[in-house]
Amino acid sequence: MRLPPFTPGLTALLAVALQAPAGHAAASKDWPVYLGDKAASHYSDLGQVTPQNVDQLGVAWTWKSGDARPDSSQIQCNPLVIDGVVYATTAAMKLVALDAATGKELWRFEPVDPNGVNRGLAFWTDGQDRRILYGNGQWLYAIDARTGSPITDFGYLGRVDLAEGLGRDVTGLAIQMNTPGVIYKDLIILSTRCGEGPGPAAPGHVRAYNVRTGELVWIFHAIPYPGEPGYEGWPPDAWKRIGGVNAWAGMTVDDERGLVYCPIGSATFDFYGGARAGNNLYADCLVVLDAATGKLSWYYQFTHHDLWDRDPPAPPTLLTVHRDGKDIPAVAQVTKSGHVWVFNRVTGEHLFPVEEIAVPSSDLAGEVASPTQPLPLKPAPFARQHFTEEEITNRTPEAHRAVLERYFRVRPHVAFGPPSKEGTIVFPGFDGGAEWGGAAADPSGVLYVNSAEMPWILSMIDTSGATSLGQQVFLQNCTGCHGADRKGNAAANIPSLVDIKARLTRDQIMEVITKGRAVMPSWGFLSPVQRKALVGFLLGEKPPAEEGHTNEWNTYVPDVEQSGFVAPPYTHTGYNRWLDPDGYPAVKPPWGTLNAIDLNTGEYLWKVPLGTYPELIAKGMPPTGSENYGGPLVTSGGLVFIGATKDEMFRAFDQHTGRELWSAKLPAGGYASPATYEVGGRQFIIIACGGGKMGTKSGDSYVAFALPK
Repeated sequence: MRLPPFTPGLTALLAVALQAPAGHAAASKDWPVYLGDKAASHYSDLGQVTPQNVDQLGVAWTWKSGDARPDSSQIQCNPLVIDGVVYATTAAMKLVALDAATGKELWRFEPVDPNGVNRGLAFWTDGQDRRILYGNGQWLYAIDARTGSPITDFGYLGRVDLAEGLGRDVTGLAIQMNTPGVIYKDLIILSTRCGEGPGPAAPGHVRAYNVRTGELVWIFHAIPYPGEPGYEGWPPDAWKRIGGVNAWAGMTVDDERGLVYCPIGSATFDFYGGARAGNNLYADCLVVLDAATGKLSWYYQFTHHDLWDRDPPAPPTLLTVHRDGKDIPAVAQVTKSGHVWVFNRVTGEHLFPVEEIAVPSSDLAGEVASPTQPLPLKPAPFARQHFTEEEITNRTPEAHRAVLERYFRVRPHVAFGPPSKEGTIVFPGFDGGAEWGGAAADPSGVLYVNSAEMPWILSMIDTSGATSLGQQVFLQNCTGCHGADRKGNAAANIPSLVDIKARLTRDQIMEVITKGRAVMPSWGFLSPVQRKALVGFLLGEKPPAEEGHTNEWNTYVPDVEQSGFVAPPYTHTGYNRWLDPDGYPAVKPPWGTLNAIDLNTGEYLWKVPLGTYPELIAKGMPPTGSENYGGPLVTSGGLVFIGATKDEMFRAFDQHTGRELWSAKLPAGGYASPATYEVGGRQFIIIACGGGKMGTKSGDSYVAFALPK
């Protein structure tokens, strides 16, 4: 096996480059940090490819992992490129090293029990020791960047169990490290993805580990403990039983000031907060911590007592804002609702006006919604905020009529309309607005962000009507993805369970429930009786009549091992996009956009549709844009590169005008943020082509583009 090249001098220089002040990308031919740099700027000062020659861009190499699962796997990884080597993950969560010039595989590491998806990696070096740190399910691995072998003196034989050290027993609960941690000196700072549904969930505390030993160095309790600031915003025992409140989207670091910026997500259950009265700090907050100690510096809450899954979806962007001849160190956070919040990143001061608006109350039993919510007045939202009758699709008369009929059956759309049994319109939808791809920023203070404009409908149902334990367990744990009707969600590549007995055996169903598979997390927290009852329900079996079983199958008994957990009285019918009868969004276009916002002034420079439906173009419709996942890349050459769209294209736009200059068809959807690097005097742009979202096929490749030699 040929090992990646290793030059001590270059590595020492790289170690220095990685400590460059946040907000300005270090001059580098590499892509050494997730999303480009510790500021999450998605920016590179490479400029070989320009608006004048981008039309000559072609495929330089393609590498296939060979481990995609048809229509159900994804690759969301923004790869690292260091000293001529690409480090990336595959559809099956394997870690690989590739020759950056040719795509030749150098080594491959296969983790134990691969689980979840991976969006990127972290790299640490002291000039000699070189480590790739990456997450697989609940495990943090440290891998030798030169050999692909685990660093055996890190944690236990090369990995750390992230289910440990959370202050309570989280056995069987979903914990996945989807997004890489951030490096600060000899620390890796991270949080995890946790459960979001009505069932018990792990807490998402922010933690720092020593990169050499795997030892836990500090922990910030995102759900405050007694005596800690913010504790009064929760029920007294919330720290023992509430889950979520996790920085699943990733973080950014200001090395110069020693600060880490953590966009912390919502508390569980996402859509019912009767068991978590209060504003729920630090849920839905930008939390800024001392990177060395975990001590709180400042915070801001974007959504009080979140009932809409409105957690910040991406790492905040560190940049410099120019005003009145002064440079202001700033941090910008994009949101699912389509807003940009801009702060002085040292003091937390707003750089644009903010207002607190009155919002509706909830009529669900036990729910107490916050009476007000904050909104920034500038920049203007990059996604529409209201779904009125005038916004209903007019693509065809039949589509308009079908959407209109349903429009009058759900609750009228208002800002922060609470979840309801009738159906609440969420617009922009659960996936944005902005999503985990995040925003890019150039050194002039311009932010580039892609946005989806898809309406979704949130419908709540009472779980007390279940006729068996199996149905009760299904309603409270499975409907969010598979729907109350068990038909799945083709638009999200979630399979139907109606015919599961034709595809899986009883033992296979039990194994998937217990251990998880692909993007589905483990539901091992369910008791053996609950799992048995759920399998029986999915297989359409009647509860056994013999003595000792009838009560188990027909009576809901919460798992007593989950301390303090009480199942909520409501669940939801799933994450349901609102589509017309032909499968297109129920709203008028644009359905996806790419935006350039000058954060020095708060004004838009341009907004253009992002993505097309070729069949609609053929019928004479102008470009509509499409849903999109994955972020942009900006270069000093004057270009914005982005995949992300449902049409599986990769595009380049003029940075200054928004004009599309180039596009190429990918082998599968590029639902990941691209990277760029230079090797052998040639600039490459690379993107993962994993597909597997929005009903599109799965893929297993990375494609690198370059100008002709």
